[in-house]
Amino acid sequence: MSPWHDVRLLNTAANVLMALAAAGLLAAGAWWLIQRPAFALRTVVIEPASAEQGLLHVNSALLRSSGAIPTRGNFFSVNLDAVRERFEAVPWVRRADVRRIWPDTLKVGIEEHQPLAVWSDGRLVNRQGELFTANVAEADAQADLLQFSGPPGSEAQVTRRWAELQQQLAPLRLEPEAVSLSNRYAWSARLDNGLMLLLGREQDVPIAERVARWVAVYPQAQTTLNRDVVSVDLRYPNGFAMRAPGAFTSLKPAPRPDTGAKPSTESRRTP
Repeated sequence: MSPWHDVRLLNTAANVLMALAAAGLLAAGAWWLIQRPAFALRTVVIEPASAEQGLLHVNSALLRSSGAIPTRGNFFSVNLDAVRERFEAVPWVRRADVRRIWPDTLKVGIEEHQPLAVWSDGRLVNRQGELFTANVAEADAQADLLQFSGPPGSEAQVTRRWAELQQQLAPLRLEPEAVSLSNRYAWSARLDNGLMLLLGREQDVPIAERVARWVAVYPQAQTTLNRDVVSVDLRYPNGFAMRAPGAFTSLKPAPRPDTGAKPSTESRRTP
């Protein structure tokens, strides 16, 4: 029998066509409705992502000049991911959370970078150990910045080392103000009193353990030396050495680092 004589098939086809036509009309109606001026974006609210952290560097003027604030689109058609990406491309913006607020508002929660240090290439490092580009003078006006350096990709590692040293040096009331990781992955740090710490590499004795050993005896050792110490060499496996202007003193003599030479217990006076 010809399909044109099959009543059930014809009814099914007719129902399908009617459903498609209705869906098309609904879609067209919805599209017409959301394009009405009543749903045009009228307000973009900028606020801190958290109440504890205000906005020190990000403001409406900066956001407008950077082209982050959308000027076209409406409540339904605006692309939230695209808006978020534009905001996060603005200097000082670490993260942006974009939400729709009915019927014509976007609310943007901004998390700013919190500058901690200047990296060796002039960029800034935030407290999460992430590099970002911004005006260093603005960051330095907020607080004294630390100095970090290391191989590419080691920013987070250097930041963690700084945090560990800060905690370990707290009993001495000293702070690390510069932390460096060499291309050979040897560590060094300069403290806020000018003292240099030569930490070396993570080997048989972890760096944290060597630092803890020095912290425990440093006040007594400095008193015994009876002069200002300018550097401390912690690369020894079972001791450390302190250097003061015009003298060299070794505590718990041990083989010199990286050379295997026998230790010397005599003090050396430099010219």
